[in-house]
Amino acid sequence: MTINWQGIFPAITTPFTADGAVDHGFLAEHSRWMIAAGCTGIIPLGSLGEGATLTFAEKRAVLDTVVGAVSVPVVAGIAALSTDDAVALARMAEAAGCRGLMVLPPYVYSTDEREMQAHVSAVIAATRLPCMLYNNPPAYRTDYTPPQIVRLAERHANLAAVKESSGDVRRITALRALAGDRLAIAIGVDDLVVEAVCAGAVAWVAGLVNAFPRESVALFDLARKGDDRAAAIYRWMLPLLRMDTVPKFVQLIKLCQERVNMGSARVRAPRLPLEGAELAEAEVTIRAALERRVAV
Repeated sequence: MTINWQGIFPAITTPFTADGAVDHGFLAEHSRWMIAAGCTGIIPLGSLGEGATLTFAEKRAVLDTVVGAVSVPVVAGIAALSTDDAVALARMAEAAGCRGLMVLPPYVYSTDEREMQAHVSAVIAATRLPCMLYNNPPAYRTDYTPPQIVRLAERHANLAAVKESSGDVRRITALRALAGDRLAIAIGVDDLVVEAVCAGAVAWVAGLVNAFPRESVALFDLARKGDDRAAAIYRWMLPLLRMDTVPKFVQLIKLCQERVNMGSARVRAPRLPLEGAELAEAEVTIRAALERRVAV
């Protein structure tokens, strides 16, 4: 099984009903909306999808819904406290019909290269699905450097891609120099997307796309073509894209969804809805962007 790791893969949000349950009807609709806008695949159960707050049964139900809603590759986010739980989740995702995995380091515990490589190796080897390694040292305190990633790829033929979220665009050029075309490189930081494309990224695991899919697709496609029209879209989107890079990115992106009538700002505890000055500042940013919304 292979995946074309090029284009935009939304790290899709998980919608909740007023009583806190997963809203499967809207989840299916939202997944189809992303694909209709031109996205390549869907990534449920990531950080933006509040995967850490979902039970195993809820995760299976989310995957069933998304797989049933779209015909493009569904790439399940795989993250857990223990290696055994992560392996079980990977196998469950394969059984649910997912066509790929996005493999995260373990929650909470982070230490040396030997243990972190062992964890992700166990998950990558648990199925034959193509895998994307998620490198996000600011969030997970584990940093997979380009040489470490190449060593993993040498051990696992099904490690096919890397989501690079260190915030250092030089990592992309370093990985490209070491791995060539062996690994597809995706940028996972919304406000670095154009720079990442210039450095060699071929995919974008995007957050703001949940609220602005057509603009996101246009920006990425134009940037990959080297079209100067990308600059105007990027300037307009940057205040919104920066919402993906702060601790309350889930609340902010869901608020954007609500303001464009494609989703709810509901989150699951321990997250709480924005209020006070934080909410007011976000509303100003969103309102200003909508007043100047670009045509694509």
